[in-house]
Amino acid sequence: MKKIAIAIDGPSGAGKSSIAKALAKSLNIIYVDTGAIYRTVGLYVYRNGVESRDKEKIISMLPDISVKLAYIDGAQHIFLNGEDVSGLIRTETISRYASDVSAIPEVRAFLLSLQRDMAKETSVIMDGRDIGTVVLPDAEVKIFMTASAEVRARRRYKELIEKGESVVYEDVLAAIITRDTNDSTRATAPLKAADDAVILDNSEINAEETLNRVIDIIRSKTQE
Repeated sequence: MKKIAIAIDGPSGAGKSSIAKALAKSLNIIYVDTGAIYRTVGLYVYRNGVESRDKEKIISMLPDISVKLAYIDGAQHIFLNGEDVSGLIRTETISRYASDVSAIPEVRAFLLSLQRDMAKETSVIMDGRDIGTVVLPDAEVKIFMTASAEVRARRRYKELIEKGESVVYEDVLAAIITRDTNDSTRATAPLKAADDAVILDNSEINAEETLNRVIDIIRSKTQE
């Protein structure tokens, strides 16, 4: 396959990351988890005892943050100021911090060049909320993956339970709805489908069927 950029956007819990990872393995191209980048900034803010909505304080901290991606044994690892934090950024608290800090224009600008540089040299798959609209507006393939809030909450609840976390489904659903609202109404780079994106609702299909449909979309787009 020639060099290609694939943008997969959508709300939290739609399965973007798992599909993007499987797709990268199937196509043998690099997967960039942009959500992990924002989670890493959120982790730094949290560790320093700063409120996730303290915009001015967070902006002042940006020069002290270094975020790097590396691929070790075929898996993406993310480093915060030299520390591998890949296993520390997937909690509900850091998810909330990531949502809040990602709404700050200066944070998005800080991380934008890092994301774009990755797509300049090689084929990439990126998933997030503004990949097709802002980060890679010229991507050859754009997919907006979604599902109902209830379906996404059930998936997230199951994932957290399997990790041994004590959570209540209703709380997970409320968090999903809150994040949807925050992501879609923020002033900078709100969550929305690009005009030329293919909408894929996977509420009633499983991961394997979703992956197959995504592969079909990529084939149709690259053969046009």
